[in-house]
Parts: sequence; C-alpha cells; structure tokens
Amino acid sequence: MRPIFYDTETTGIRLEEDRIVEIAAFDPIRNESFCSFVNPKQPIPKEATNIHKISDDMVRDAPDFATVGKSFIEFCSEDAVLIAHNNDGFDVHILRNELKRNNLQMPSWKFIDTLKWARRYRPDLPRHSLQFLREIYGIEKNNAHRALDDVVVLYEVFSQMVDDLSYQQILDLMSFQKAVKQITHMPFGKHQGLPLEKVPKSYLKWLNESGTLEKENNLSLKDTLAKMGLI
Repeated sequence: MRPIFYDTETTGIRLEEDRIVEIAAFDPIRNESFCSFVNPKQPIPKEATNIHKISDDMVRDAPDFATVGKSFIEFCSEDAVLIAHNNDGFDVHILRNELKRNNLQMPSWKFIDTLKWARRYRPDLPRHSLQFLREIYGIEKNNAHRALDDVVVLYEVFSQMVDDLSYQQILDLMSFQKAVKQITHMPFGKHQGLPLEKVPKSYLKWLNESGTLEKENNLSLKDTLAKMGLI
C-alpha cells in the first residue's frame, strides 16, 4: 500500500459548481512530488484568491483538468491510498466531480481523512486545522493554503500523529469507527427533525462557531454539513 498525501486549491467550496485551480501530491515512499496549476475555465473569485493567492493570470496558460487529471492518476498509480485533510468533507468530492466532468475514471483508491483522525484521536485539542496541528507538533511554518506546501506539512504532521501504525491499521481503525447511519435531519436543538438543507444557515453558523459541532457526538453531523457545503 503506497500512501499519497494530496491537496486541492479551488475556485470555491461549492462541490458541483467550483473547479480545481491547483492540485498537488507527495509520495513519501518514493520521495516524489506532483504539483500543477489547472485552468478552471472560469474566473477565480477574489475571496478564493485572498486565501490561496492564486490569480486568473497564474492559471491562464495552465493545462485544463482533462490533462492534469490524467497525470495525477498516473502519479497515484498502483495500490495507492490518498490522504488529505478534510478529504471526506471536500477534497475527494471535488476531485471525483472533476474526473467525472472530464470523462476520467477514478481508480479504486482508498482514502484517509486526517481531519477526522485528528478529531477522533486528539479530542484534547481545541482546534484541528492543519496549521494549528503544525504548531502543536512543532513543524516549520509553510506557505499556508498552497497545495504542495500543505501536502508536505500534512505528511510531517500525520507521521507524528500515527507514530508507527501502518496505513492498513489506520484504514481499519477509521472503518471500524465510521458512522453507519447517514444524517439527513437535524438531530437536536430548536430545529430538531428539520431536513439539514432547510435549517437556517445562521443557526448552523452559530453551532459551528460556538464549538457545539466539535463535541464527539456531533462530529458526524459536522462532517455531513461540511460535505453539503452548509458550514
């Protein structure tokens, strides 16, 4: 099993509408990296550029995802397990959508979400963002929110978090604790029983900012809301 740490930078967080503008990966076994800008064929909103510093000019002459996707699949060949921070809530979905949109078949990769791992096995921490974990584990500061920099930091952080566990053991632990029931309705509070997509976003924002969703019993709800783009 070959671990591949990866990350995407995008035009936004809408899984169906937004596009990848940069994708990067790091193979610690072969000590090889992959990184490419992607021409999204649509303008990059200012809000997105403010985060990852990627502008329309930077991607204007870049290849489209039909080309980059083929190269990414080739880099992640063989028995690869792809690892990303918030993979289950974002990266795997936007990657799958881009592959499908460009008539590319997603290989039978396995996936590990390091954000889920951190929340589950480091509940003592107040936050679980990649940059916060970088500080906790004493990793050198990087160019945050640029794909390859984040990928290398993620590898260093996750290596310390899992110690000597094998990737198969990590997959087994994540699979064992995976929620078996899909959350479709608000499970508590004044909007209990309401379909998630109909719950006021102001209420969901309050739940997220108040830390309520960080409680162990609410992590599955937070992951579902993130996947739906509601928080």
